[in-house]
Amino acid sequence: MGDLSNGQAAVSVLTSPAPPAVADAFVERFVVEPAPQGALRGLSFAAKDLFDVAGRLTGCGNPTWRATHAPPQANAALIDHLLRAGARLIGKTRTDEMAYSIEGCNFHEGAPRNPAAPERLTGGSSSGAASAVASQAVDFALGTDTAGSVRVPAAWCGLVGIRPTHGRLSVAGLTPLAPSFDTAGWLARSASLMRKVGVALLGEDTAGLPEYSLVRDSSIESRATPACAAALGPAFEACAARLSAIGESSLGVDLDAAAECLRILQANEVWTAHGQWVETHHPRFGPGVAERFEAARMITPDRVREAARQRAHIVARVDGALPPGRILCLPTVAGPAPRRDASPEQLQRQRAQLLPLTALASLTGRPQITLPLGRCDGAPVGFSLLGWRNGDLALLRIAEQLCPS
Repeated sequence: MGDLSNGQAAVSVLTSPAPPAVADAFVERFVVEPAPQGALRGLSFAAKDLFDVAGRLTGCGNPTWRATHAPPQANAALIDHLLRAGARLIGKTRTDEMAYSIEGCNFHEGAPRNPAAPERLTGGSSSGAASAVASQAVDFALGTDTAGSVRVPAAWCGLVGIRPTHGRLSVAGLTPLAPSFDTAGWLARSASLMRKVGVALLGEDTAGLPEYSLVRDSSIESRATPACAAALGPAFEACAARLSAIGESSLGVDLDAAAECLRILQANEVWTAHGQWVETHHPRFGPGVAERFEAARMITPDRVREAARQRAHIVARVDGALPPGRILCLPTVAGPAPRRDASPEQLQRQRAQLLPLTALASLTGRPQITLPLGRCDGAPVGFSLLGWRNGDLALLRIAEQLCPS
């Protein structure tokens, strides 16, 4: 760990030999009544504890953050949007610490239950959002996705979840993690409800479904474990039968390099967003999160410049291989969620398997939707469609055709 001028470590880590306690999906339950009319009237939603709700602390999964910030005076823009659309807000859901994790386990608060696989974690950092939706406590939930934090918990909890086109939805009133990657997203139990929420947030779907084609890339599919790949085989067959034939394509992207590029650029933005707060208040983080913050502190400008160059190259490669109208089918995750008693080392290995699959959408700003179309070792795994930028509504319509219930 690095030293500061006052002799204190920049980041300290808390550890515990015990498995995480089972946590309620909600940090706080309350009701904010919506407008009397709207397209979402009669539906309930919850919001991840990164979204501001007027008069209530935005905790970000960390006690030091709560202690050093005042309650906001206004709602996040998306919360107001959903309230105007008629949806009732019934609480704030748990997040992994500062949203800088993908496991669904918070050292300070525990790990929300995964109703689809109770012996396993939910995935994170939108862990409580996924747990609340999967347990039917709400109809849908707002989460955030920077490096997979909607897609992964949706896949591991048997839900539909979307990372929209970067910048398509307002992030006003959302605590940032890495702004050039941060997106707000949502999760639900059905693709039809996902589309209904999407129309309310993105506008009326009046253009009709454009011509499209589906492709797969064997080098990407090989990132899933053999058992997971076998479990997703019927999903590829369903695409071919219900939507259109699936062609073969090669994106020509080194997924390990893409994951490292994402890690470096994200870490640099994380430290830019929160480094001063860390060095002022010396929060104590749980395992994994602490190490990532310390690594973020050490990122050099030269590494950032090289990663930015690599990102531009990856975007150009993907744009060439997937022009508007061409959709990539791929596994959302490499395998089922880790067990609740997984060690920090096991969780880190799982993260290393996930990021090569989640990095494409994060680096390119493209929308990706995950569908609950497979089970592996008795637990859900997700099947994804990666679309084109600003093709969110088309992607939601295609997902509804593939997963109508």
